[in-house]
Amino acid sequence: MLSKRTIIGLVVGSVIIAIGGYSLILHIGTITVNENYVVSVGDSTHYKIPAPASTRQTMTIIGDAFDLKFSSPADGLQIPTTSYKKELNLDWTHLADGETEISIQNTGNTDLTITGVLIRSSDPLWFTYDLMVITSGMVIIGFSMGFTLRKPKGF
Repeated sequence: MLSKRTIIGLVVGSVIIAIGGYSLILHIGTITVNENYVVSVGDSTHYKIPAPASTRQTMTIIGDAFDLKFSSPADGLQIPTTSYKKELNLDWTHLADGETEISIQNTGNTDLTITGVLIRSSDPLWFTYDLMVITSGMVIIGFSMGFTLRKPKGF
């Protein structure tokens, strides 16, 4: 016969393992980011987009005036620091696994709007976090099973 604490521990541990497993499945593969960002007058922003080879990226920058520096991995799109007015549409494909770096400085008199669809590689650190969550669920189940064998002192 299972005690009430054992059943509660089994349920809680199972829920935590399920959450960790679902998160692990979500973090496998690439992640699509729909970017919609506003840069104030005089401010700047910097993007680092890690992506696998053959992923298509799009970005539109709209504003009064801005400076842009762009570098893509391998022999991909390279733009040295250049000034732009009104609007810039960027559409590129990663030729190799790597990280695209984009620096944008708002030099105009109005806010700068950045929109786009960016496809990124998932961060390997999330894999570790998800495994830690799953492990903690297993530990909770293990401790709760100890209540079935004998009741520890103080409980």
